[in-house]
Amino acid sequence: MIRVLLAEDQGMMRSALALLLALEDDIEVVATVAGGDEVVAAALDTRPDIALLDVEMPGISGLEAAAGLRDRLPGCRVLILTTFGRPGYLRRAMEAGAAGFLVKDGPVEDLAAAIRRVLAGEKVIDPALAAAALSAGASPLTDRERDVLAAGADGATIADISRRLHLSESTVRNYLSAAIGKTGTRNRIEAARAARHNGWL
Repeated sequence: MIRVLLAEDQGMMRSALALLLALEDDIEVVATVAGGDEVVAAALDTRPDIALLDVEMPGISGLEAAAGLRDRLPGCRVLILTTFGRPGYLRRAMEAGAAGFLVKDGPVEDLAAAIRRVLAGEKVIDPALAAAALSAGASPLTDRERDVLAAGADGATIADISRRLHLSESTVRNYLSAAIGKTGTRNRIEAARAARHNGWL
């Protein structure tokens, strides 16, 4: 049996996926969690072969959880399943050690097949998303620029961002200015929106 951990924050989607996967003769869902910060502990407890992770979850993202699994339980292979087919997410997932990346609008048979292929050592990536990621290129933002944009995405002031990230206000302004220039936008709100749209945040 292929042991699967399922991480999905939407309860109905989580239950539906677990039920559908349970219909497969060779797949057993051994754990389900709603938050990214629950993934590593649940995986260490149940020792799944595959972790099926959403990207956007409470606690930490599925991308951060994937990196945690890579470090703490390297034998567990990660398959990202998300609504958000953004090129930047695909790149970040691969950097975090994920073996596959699929969007949720495909048939469950494809998901079951992807689980088997990932367990066999293959990389499984949604073809349209792979093409988009290649054409989009890598994120132009540095880690610090991304941090500053993310910290200000909720409308925080320069002073708020400065306190959150322990940076001077002039440094925050410099990072925001660089991010605005690199995203080709007019202000930090547009820059954050563009970065999120591309999966860079």
